[in-house]
Amino acid sequence: MEPVVSSPVILSVYIISFVIGLPANLLALYAFSVKIHSRPGPTDILLLNLTVSDLLFLIILPLKMHEAASDMKWYLPRFLCSITSFTFFSTIYTSSLLLTAVSVVRYIGVAFPITYHQLLKPVYAIVTSAVIWLISAAHCSITFIAQHHPALYNSNSSVCYENFTPKQLQILLPVRLEFFFVLCLIPLLICVCCYLRCIQILYNRPRISRMQKQKAIGMALGTLAVFLVCVLPYNFTHVLGYFQGKSPQWRYYTLLLSTFNTCIDPVIFFFSSSTFRCTSTRSVFRRNLIYKTHI
Repeated sequence: MEPVVSSPVILSVYIISFVIGLPANLLALYAFSVKIHSRPGPTDILLLNLTVSDLLFLIILPLKMHEAASDMKWYLPRFLCSITSFTFFSTIYTSSLLLTAVSVVRYIGVAFPITYHQLLKPVYAIVTSAVIWLISAAHCSITFIAQHHPALYNSNSSVCYENFTPKQLQILLPVRLEFFFVLCLIPLLICVCCYLRCIQILYNRPRISRMQKQKAIGMALGTLAVFLVCVLPYNFTHVLGYFQGKSPQWRYYTLLLSTFNTCIDPVIFFFSSSTFRCTSTRSVFRRNLIYKTHI
């Protein structure tokens, strides 16, 4: 199956994402590394992992550029195809799950500030990040199974992780459908609920200035927009593909949106790492502490 998006378009998107995303994420990595060495917070640790995920995605992007420059044919060693496919897709899901974890932490910080301060130990965020990495890696191991299992191996394929045989599709399509529900829909619903609740709580807090509210709400809406634009469309192709019995051709458009996500994430990182903590958690915690002291 030939992609509906032309190879030059794919290559252009990859190059733009690499040129913008790599220095931006390296700068974010440095910033979060410095922050974590001084006083790490749960959000900082999660965003550091998100930065690492984006950098892994960008590191294998030159291989995808070579593929696009070769008219979507894979002339590199087959083991590089497996590694590239695994990294490409697992980092997409790692990012979406980490964004969900960040939304939960922010909700706890806004709605339950005292509980939030009791859970500030870095170990909680580290364990959460490790579990997310394991979940993504375990799910995306299907890229190795589909390409190397003796019963599924397609020795005549000249492309990387495309043009699947009927036997491969029998395995892949149900797994992709599970991806949609477990790794996309459920995290998205959690993310939406947490941020909508955050917005509602912040607007009802009279002690928080209007500018602080707008900053925090803007970051919440920006994160949700990234999730909806960069993550959801690609995963929705899994649902259509399951019922159609094949990969939709316009799946390539959605993959390009996911690629652009690496350019957008650093912007959110710099603005959001302390926004919620400064505008809501500390002020509410301080108010509650004063209130309890007077009682």
